[in-house]
Amino acid sequence: MKITFAPWGETLAELTDAARRAEAGGAEVIWVPELHRSATVAAAALAAATERARIGTGIALAFTRSPMITALEALDLDDLSEGRFILGLGSGVQRLNEDWHNVPFGKPVRHMREVVRNVRAFWETCTTGDPIDLPGEEEPMRIRGYQRPFAVRRADIPVHLAAMGPAMTRLAGEIGDGWISHELCSPRYLAERVLPELETGIARAEGKKRADVDVVVSACCSVSDDRATALRRVSGLVGFYASVRTYADFFDFHGLAEQQQAVIDAFRAGTGAEHLAETVSAEMIDALTMVGGRDEVAERIAGYEGLADSVKLSPPTHGLSAAETRAAQDELLALLPDLTGSAS
Repeated sequence: MKITFAPWGETLAELTDAARRAEAGGAEVIWVPELHRSATVAAAALAAATERARIGTGIALAFTRSPMITALEALDLDDLSEGRFILGLGSGVQRLNEDWHNVPFGKPVRHMREVVRNVRAFWETCTTGDPIDLPGEEEPMRIRGYQRPFAVRRADIPVHLAAMGPAMTRLAGEIGDGWISHELCSPRYLAERVLPELETGIARAEGKKRADVDVVVSACCSVSDDRATALRRVSGLVGFYASVRTYADFFDFHGLAEQQQAVIDAFRAGTGAEHLAETVSAEMIDALTMVGGRDEVAERIAGYEGLADSVKLSPPTHGLSAAETRAAQDELLALLPDLTGSAS
């Protein structure tokens, strides 16, 4: 099981420094998200700052760029990283796409299928001058008279899809080179809900095997010998997701439906998002995050053995000050060599 890392930085300089430290600690992939920064710009910074670890977008929004721009950015990032890039794509939610970015959400599974098809088609033909004519309900692509004058390092850059719902998870198994989990994903949820859907998708693709799909589970880690500190650091993250009714099935699966409803009720009663952490129980945190001292967190991460191919570790950030996040990340980075067996 590979150990990978999603660094945090208040500045790009701090982000790249954390990435270098993660690489030195043995992390095999460094992931960057897209919300407060552009995933592709951050990935470029990390590609230039590292030497061995692969660089992945975890995730870039798939519908807010044209497939051609996504394909071009991926080619450039693969060139910059000397063949170390992984294109991680996610749909985001409808409100984010339509209200924040003013782009159609459409039917997200169909939309994602067409985006990935177009990106791969562009990689295959962009240097030949051959026309591309792909029909589609969401992303038709018609390119004539185009020929990229630069060599393509790889026309088969890995494409990982983020998914939580069953239909998108099946799509990841069918067309993806990898699947990336939601920020909260317990080993039991992975085993009982996710992997069966991935296997169903894999079976739809002729000749494809489970080993052809990199299962990347995300694990938010709060490492501290002071249990109260460890719990407090991740309570804001759990509170944020618990306040969203969309995740009702996820919390119910873990026997936390009543506790999620208490968070929702508090939110509706006017409790600000920054105070939702106060409504989250230790039981919720223990079920969904990696919390405790170094040995306990390492043991919890080991619970994904035999289920996930990679674990994407990240420090808690939601509702924390920069200083608190920095301290949490430092403790997690200090644990990395123990997890990876790195001497650095």
